[in-house]
Amino acid sequence: MELGNSQVWIAVLLTLGVAAATVRREGGRRANTSRDYFLADKGLSWFFVAGSITITNLSTEQLVGMNGNQMALLAWWELSAVAGLLMLAFVFLPIYYRYDCTTVTELLEKRYRNVHVRAAIGGLFLVGNCLIYQPIMLYTGALLMKTLFGLDAPILLIAALLGVAGAAYAILGGLRAVAITDTYSGVLLLGMGTLVVYLSLAAIGFDFSGIPPERLSLIGGPDSPIPWPTLFTGMIFIQMFYWSTNQTITQKAMGSPSLREAQKGLLAATLVRVLIIPPMVVIPGIVSYKLFGPIGDAAYGRVVAAVLPNWLTGVFAAAIASAVLAHFASIINSSAALYVCDLHEPYVDRNPNVVRLGAAISAAFVVLAVALVPVYDGADSIINLVQQLNGLTSMPVLSVFVVGLLFRGVDWRAAIAGFLFGIGLYAIFTFAWTPTHYIHLMPVTLFSSILVALAVNRFVLGATATPIWRRDRTRDWLAQEAG
Repeated sequence: MELGNSQVWIAVLLTLGVAAATVRREGGRRANTSRDYFLADKGLSWFFVAGSITITNLSTEQLVGMNGNQMALLAWWELSAVAGLLMLAFVFLPIYYRYDCTTVTELLEKRYRNVHVRAAIGGLFLVGNCLIYQPIMLYTGALLMKTLFGLDAPILLIAALLGVAGAAYAILGGLRAVAITDTYSGVLLLGMGTLVVYLSLAAIGFDFSGIPPERLSLIGGPDSPIPWPTLFTGMIFIQMFYWSTNQTITQKAMGSPSLREAQKGLLAATLVRVLIIPPMVVIPGIVSYKLFGPIGDAAYGRVVAAVLPNWLTGVFAAAIASAVLAHFASIINSSAALYVCDLHEPYVDRNPNVVRLGAAISAAFVVLAVALVPVYDGADSIINLVQQLNGLTSMPVLSVFVVGLLFRGVDWRAAIAGFLFGIGLYAIFTFAWTPTHYIHLMPVTLFSSILVALAVNRFVLGATATPIWRRDRTRDWLAQEAG
């Protein structure tokens, strides 16, 4: 299906409407410091926290990647996210607020009393954003637009156009513009996505007969993408890492005027996560299996093109385009925050022109993301690829946070030693020896990294790690003062 002229104008006008609403809201605001620019001057209400976090996690890599598996089992990635959101709201976020953090890695600097550990982990997050998340975001967005609307343009060109437009939000408005754009885009995308679910079910008469039972089951077997026992092992720590140490996510919550306001937003995002998103990321894919067979990551675009009335194609195009722009802007903004706050200010210039520096580094990130799009073109499953790539660093990074929060007297070099050990261990599990499912191997990697860090601290560096609960039994023992 190709967009006609009227649908094109609908898509353009609605997308510009989102931009105009953002510009009107943001007119006259100027960011003078990193805090103003990257935390929206602590002015995000719970509504924008909820909307921005929802659309940051729900965009084309979820819609394309999860539906591309064409099975119900992938809904567990979203259902289990509830635990991650609650851990962020009630465990990690109070700590970030107590330490007055701009980036998640600032917490590490204050806990370990060393800027180098902040720079090391912040640099790693930045590399992940640049090499994985940003190009995948552009690739999946371009793929969906090309598949859905029969565009003749190369995926690389579509990705470049999306990247330039999305980065404009982040460069011109900072986090405040990004959060507002996210929220408006999110309302449109959730509404259209829910309609697609209903129309997909109606297209098969709400009849799932003929679809293999394993594609309809929520109980994964040993050879499935998510064996059911993994929900109680590695899945918990994956969600902890993603929601609580992810700069793109936490930055929105840290932009509220108070902890309570941020928690309200996270609880609203949790409610959306439970009620709306799981059907959006699996049902169209399952329906596409019945209609078209196993077609992988093209499933979502094919089923939407088949069930959506022509007069709504422009609205759907606007929803997807706005979501891609908003999500890409979020990642660009968080990447700029990591570079400026964790690398540039400590090592290059303590008082840079934040707006100018943010614009320059964001432009460089866009160029790199577009250049890397061909690397992901043709991957068998984007969502599984992302999860496996995350595994190399997620648990080792989480170990640095866990050690820093739960122990006093740990040298930052010991934490980095545990981190490097974890990367090597998981690389062995991934590329040389895989004794069990990769999700099961994540807690093994996490606890091994923690033990190595504590061992290096004691036997190599001669320092003594003291568990926090032995010296501070108050209710806020995790939120002690940094000094």
